[in-house]
Amino acid sequence: MRSALSQSVLIVSLVIGGLPLSGAAQLDFAEATLQTRPLERVLDGEVEAVHEATVSAQTSGRVVEINYDVDDYVEKDAILLRFRDKDQRARYNAAKANYEEARAEFERVKDIYEKKLVAKSALDKAEARLKSTKAAFELASEELENTRVQAPYSGIVVRRHVEVGELANVGQPLFTGISLELLRVSVDIPQDMVRVVRERQQARVLLDSNGQTSVPGDALRISPYANPQSHTFNVRVRLPDGNHGIYPGMFVKVAFVLDEIQRLVIPAGAIVHRSEVTGVYVRDEQGQLQLRQIRTGERFADDMVEVLAGLEEDEQVALDPIRATAAYKEQWTGDAQ
Repeated sequence: MRSALSQSVLIVSLVIGGLPLSGAAQLDFAEATLQTRPLERVLDGEVEAVHEATVSAQTSGRVVEINYDVDDYVEKDAILLRFRDKDQRARYNAAKANYEEARAEFERVKDIYEKKLVAKSALDKAEARLKSTKAAFELASEELENTRVQAPYSGIVVRRHVEVGELANVGQPLFTGISLELLRVSVDIPQDMVRVVRERQQARVLLDSNGQTSVPGDALRISPYANPQSHTFNVRVRLPDGNHGIYPGMFVKVAFVLDEIQRLVIPAGAIVHRSEVTGVYVRDEQGQLQLRQIRTGERFADDMVEVLAGLEEDEQVALDPIRATAAYKEQWTGDAQ
């Protein structure tokens, strides 16, 4: 690696000989080090909501009230809409009255039976009627409750399928909504990656275009079979809880870890840009500064940057490019004097 990198070194400005100057001596330096870093492959993916559902009518009736529309945020258990409930309420009241009557009758017969004034068959008959009326009352209660359609979870309404005044039947779609609390990214990976992705189960979702901000995948679900047309495997990368600034329908990039390799890295703050040149100030064996061009690779989450060419391991780079520039000019001034 040393020989390969040294051949790529380009000295932008030659160092003028002389003793180390005080400006360079006061700078802070860091060594270029070889570190084990992940080797990743980046693919495109689409953000999806983990919870997406269509709420359907559980009872028949005419829609009399709609409380939310498309793009509205809805809290869990909020009333989405109401049906006309005259028929359901009438059945509920009748079932409730029958149940209360049967319960009173059962208690009366039970009391008489305990005094041995009535046969066991009379108690059994009263108990059977109580159970029957209770079941009818519970069914009527559920039908009445179904006239108020509630949100199964907090989320956003993406489609509304009915209007006020429409007659809805059982099973008819009413609302479609998604939750923004749990998100995942759907990615199609080529078949040559599927084995290592299954083994490592490591991926991160890139939240910006340059890949500097990312969030690790909470879990990976890999399809057990390939798409027969594209010969790719679908992978769903689940995001951890929290607001990450991405939303369903967006395209993002996902980096899958394929291996771990040794990379030469330096702190990102040491890099200086001069026009189209990317470089660092390197301290040589005499303590002098060189402005050296480098070729950079990936930038990692800990603000370390991979150096592909221009540096060797253990070389020292200035951490403050602004102060290093002043010290570098001081070398030229000192030599000229």
